[in-house]
Amino acid sequence: MRKIFTAVCLLAAIAAGAQTTVRMSDYGIKPGKGDVSGKIARALTDIAKKTGKSDVTLVFEQGTYNFYPEKATSRTYFISNHDQTNPKAVGIDLDGWTNLTIEGNGADFMFHGRMLPVALVNSRSCTLRGFDIDFAIPHITQATVVEMTDSGMVFRPEAWTKCRVDKNGRFIASGHGWENTPLSVIAFDPETRQIVYRTADINCPLDKVVDLKNGTFFTSRLKDARVKPGAKLAMRSYMRPAPGIFLSEDIAPRLENVKVHYAEGMGLLAQLCDSVSLDGFGVCLRGENDLRYVTTQADATHFSGCKGHIDSRNGLYENMTDDAINVHGTYLKVVGRLDDRTLVGRYMHGQSYGFKWGEPGDTVQFVMSRTMELAGGTNVIAAIEAYDKDGIDGAKEMKVTFTQPVDPAITPEVACGMENLAWTPSVTFDHNIIRNNRARGTLFSTPRRVVVSRNLFDHTAGSAILLCGDCNGWYETGACRDVLITDNTFINPLTSLYQFTEAAISIYPEIPDLASQVKYFHGRGPGSIVIEGNRFATFDKPLVYAKSVDGLTFRNNTVTTNTDFPAFHSNRFTFKFQRVRNAVIENNNFDRPDEVSFDIE
Repeated sequence: MRKIFTAVCLLAAIAAGAQTTVRMSDYGIKPGKGDVSGKIARALTDIAKKTGKSDVTLVFEQGTYNFYPEKATSRTYFISNHDQTNPKAVGIDLDGWTNLTIEGNGADFMFHGRMLPVALVNSRSCTLRGFDIDFAIPHITQATVVEMTDSGMVFRPEAWTKCRVDKNGRFIASGHGWENTPLSVIAFDPETRQIVYRTADINCPLDKVVDLKNGTFFTSRLKDARVKPGAKLAMRSYMRPAPGIFLSEDIAPRLENVKVHYAEGMGLLAQLCDSVSLDGFGVCLRGENDLRYVTTQADATHFSGCKGHIDSRNGLYENMTDDAINVHGTYLKVVGRLDDRTLVGRYMHGQSYGFKWGEPGDTVQFVMSRTMELAGGTNVIAAIEAYDKDGIDGAKEMKVTFTQPVDPAITPEVACGMENLAWTPSVTFDHNIIRNNRARGTLFSTPRRVVVSRNLFDHTAGSAILLCGDCNGWYETGACRDVLITDNTFINPLTSLYQFTEAAISIYPEIPDLASQVKYFHGRGPGSIVIEGNRFATFDKPLVYAKSVDGLTFRNNTVTTNTDFPAFHSNRFTFKFQRVRNAVIENNNFDRPDEVSFDIE
């Protein structure tokens, strides 16, 4: 047997200064049909011992590497905005490394079953470069519509799918160690790869299906004349066990030319990270000839409770089932007041809990849920610990002690939330392509500087840009204070309706009692949110919707109207504002200026 674990082999690695280069082929990790999960786990253990997990470059040969869950590293990770199912089988498990680089050289990492492909946690200055992530059999089942009648639909699953109908008529899709029954359908046009106009999410529980024994199936659950024969269907459950790449508590991670072609959760989920850089990252199909029509089960990239600066540029985000980027923190609902300086806060969303919320020294502010107004000033965390468990993993409640007394208005009797201002990032989202996806293009909920520039938003189905904030349902913070949206091109957003999609650019905090609100949620005075020098090509009326904003500018933009689709949105106004002040609309070029309309409350 080759002595692949000797120091001689490791130092066949070429040292360049303090950086050690390790060729993974020296550990028997090569492209091919075999499972590399166990080999990679053993190799990383050996390399860690020899290098102290520092200053290492791991080099892969080009080709396809197969990963299976049985021999993969098993980890318990509580991942924001995902199903908290544990443990997770991790393909490439990177924990506690410093100045590590993964050089993929175009490697194709192919996963089987249910896995978390890559986890980079507790790291410092690490780079992932030049590889693709995919799954051999996606958990979202794709099918082609064969016939649509008044009684139902005949559909043909694609050749790579595995499916059957059980004795009760339940359609079951399956893969390596998993099975599910789709509950919902997204319909795509086979020519444009866009979501079929005005279809959005189609409820279609496949629990009464007939196997026609010729490779096709019949369901009476879908009777929709808008879905024509030949349409491609993404038939999905709502399971979201793991992203393609998980970043947690990392400092300055960098991803370059990495592509995620499918993940059952999000493409990339980063939580509690300080300064993340994406350059040439993609959640995308495998080119124009790819037979698939959907990439990820949710957002392409998602940043929860991060700080520093998020820099995302030169990316391609297409055919995912949610936003290209979502940046937010998490409100803890105040459920207990133990004394004048100590509160109990609870994670409220079923997919977001079990991970660290803050640290001593962090500044916190409080928001009243019904009006989304700030109350009680700011305070500083003196101590924080899990309240309903012995440790943070899996905890839903946090005991937070502050350095100063908490305002008496902050009580569990009045619905209110805590927002950690220390873990809020600035964002640059530049020179990306977002196209043919469900729901929205981008979503930002951070008080620090956000710049959205030189992007192409091409048929995002819902709003192209959403500024949100919600302490009632999603519990995702917070207010946007400083936003520049400039030099972007928007092509036909709003071909379907989804949550918060009131216009091409929708500023839509969730405020149950807007009538009682005195303060403003977004902005901080004139020029806080600037939409300038953009190009809009649209078939419908609504351009900007804004709620509870102090300081909104829309200037030097060009707007052209087309007839690509019939107009249908219930909002028939170009600009619709609810509780907006310090608004400026000037020097814009509309091809139909007489049709520009306003609804200002």
